[in-house]
Amino acid sequence: MPICAKNFEMGFNMKYSGVVFDLDGVLCHTDMYHYEAWKEIADKINTEFDEEINNLLRGVSRMESLERILWRYTGPPLSAEEKEALATEKNGLYRAKLEQMSPADLPREAAELLDHMDRLGIKKSIGSSSRNAPLILERLGIAGRFDAVADGNDIKHSKPDPEVFLIAAERMGLSPENCLVVEDAEAGAEAAAAGGFDCAGLGDANRVETVKYRLTCLSELLDILY
Repeated sequence: MPICAKNFEMGFNMKYSGVVFDLDGVLCHTDMYHYEAWKEIADKINTEFDEEINNLLRGVSRMESLERILWRYTGPPLSAEEKEALATEKNGLYRAKLEQMSPADLPREAAELLDHMDRLGIKKSIGSSSRNAPLILERLGIAGRFDAVADGNDIKHSKPDPEVFLIAAERMGLSPENCLVVEDAEAGAEAAAAGGFDCAGLGDANRVETVKYRLTCLSELLDILY
C-alpha cells in the first residue's frame, strides 16, 4: 500500500460514528504469508498456483480459497475429509509465519490513523473473515485498540455476505448507515454494499461499482471522516 503524506490535524465535523476495518490488506499485509502457505499445499497436490490465483483468494474463507485453488487441479478427486485436512495444514503453515510478526509490521500510517481516531473518539472495529485475526492483532500489538472485533470465528457466511460487518457494527452499538467500511478486496466491498454500509476502497475493492470512496492510500481516509 502506498504511503501518503497527510496532515492529521483536521476539523472535527465527523461524517461517520464508526469505522469497520478489514484487517489484512488494509491495516497490515500478510499476503506473502498466505501465498507461501498455499504454495506449499498446491505443490503437495501437484497443482498450479501463482500470484494470479492467489489474488482470487483475497477476502474469502479458507475452504473457499482451497476450492478456487482446485479449479486447476487435475489429480484424483479429493474427499471432503481430505480437503479439510489440506485447509487445516495450510492454516498451520500460515500461523507459523504469523508468529514472526511484531508491532514493527504495523504500517506507520495505520498506527497514526488509529491514534488520531482515538483522540477524536471515533469508534473503530475489525471486520475480517479470517479466523486468525485475533493472532494478527496480538502480534501487531493492537489487540486492545478496537471497540469491537468480528472475525471468521464469529460467522457462518464469509464475504461477500455482510455478516461479519453487521456483527462488527452491532458490537459497536451502531447501525450500518452510521459506519464506514474500509476494504481492499472485491468480496469485501460487495459485502459492505449488501449490508447497507458506505465503503472506502483500496486496491481491488475499487473495481466494485458500489464503492463510495476510492483511496490510493489509507491516510486519505481522514478526508472522508471529517
